[in-house]
Amino acid sequence: MSATAPITDANPTVEEMEARVARFNALRPTCDYVDASIPGCERTTWRVIGTPPAAPLEAEGFHLNIVCCEPGKSAPLHNHLTQEVFVALSGRWEIFWGPAGERHVVLGPWDTIAIPAGVSRGFRNISDRLAYLLGMASGRDPGNINWPAEVRAAAAAAGVHLP
Repeated sequence: MSATAPITDANPTVEEMEARVARFNALRPTCDYVDASIPGCERTTWRVIGTPPAAPLEAEGFHLNIVCCEPGKSAPLHNHLTQEVFVALSGRWEIFWGPAGERHVVLGPWDTIAIPAGVSRGFRNISDRLAYLLGMASGRDPGNINWPAEVRAAAAAAGVHLP
């Protein structure tokens, strides 16, 4: 049986809630997604919820990023220790998965997919214009990203060192 949230007298001040707001205009793109240096994988990522100071809001049970990239650009096949959810905010996105990324679905605006933990996944902007995607990884710590051998080889060929 599921628990029910109790009704409480909790009533944070406006100032306390303002401290829990991440204003998009104040976000700074992160540069630590090293796979974004692989040709074809160039993209801009803003951390919104995660580990401060890289993210303005601390993760309590999930991490949240906003990704933007040009048509044809992608995040290569990768894996997390946790579930990852993608929501297309604009454009059309191919979400691919599997050991070689051989399976895929296409998401349009506001479509959502939840990739189970342990399944390799990636995404590609298949629009004809710049598009935005929301990505959420579950858990307080989704662990380090890992990439299959083919992605590591493509990175090495481009002079990119993946940890």
